[in-house]
Amino acid sequence: MSLKFMGKKRGMTQLFDDQGNVITCTVIEAEPNVVVQVKTEASDGYNAVQLGFERVTVKDPRTMEKRVTKPLRGHYAKAKVEPRRYLLESRFDNVENYSAGQELAVDEFEQIKFVDATAVSKGKGYQGVIKLHHFSGGPASHGSGFHRHAGSTGMRSTPGRCLPNSPRASHMGHERVTVQNLEVVMIDKKENLILVKGAVPGPINGLVVLSAAVKKQTKK
Repeated sequence: MSLKFMGKKRGMTQLFDDQGNVITCTVIEAEPNVVVQVKTEASDGYNAVQLGFERVTVKDPRTMEKRVTKPLRGHYAKAKVEPRRYLLESRFDNVENYSAGQELAVDEFEQIKFVDATAVSKGKGYQGVIKLHHFSGGPASHGSGFHRHAGSTGMRSTPGRCLPNSPRASHMGHERVTVQNLEVVMIDKKENLILVKGAVPGPINGLVVLSAAVKKQTKK
């Protein structure tokens, strides 16, 4: 499996290609991800690298215990790494090139042309069936009393119940979404930025997980 790299969505911008065409890009800021733990088949039963992202900062060091739980503080102390807000594992066939405390920057994606972006989509609250499931609705004229309802959900006496998993009004958004095959437009090592073509799910300042695209060749 490929490396899963964490960053924050900072917004969108526009760039121009060599032909003068506008390219709409999402800006992802990714400070170096630090290796917190290296797992091997001998110790854990599988090979993986655990990365930490976004350093936990406090004005008073004594308040760190309120930000990070005691087990996690011990976990970071064992790796001699400052506490991070997010942890994520990436499985590899070989983990000999990684060690605890090692930092991985955006240049890990220099040779990658397409990426998959995973994030939690924007939450839109409780929505009806028209917005959520694209129902047509009833007559728009006055007096019908049936405009944006779901309609009948029951049945006759046999089996005499509402079948599960049918579309209903419910919570919309706030789901884990992956957008595949986003083209890497530019990498700014100095500012720790990755610009990808198109939209990435989630709000501004939301966590985004990038990995090499599964369905496209990743080498330039």
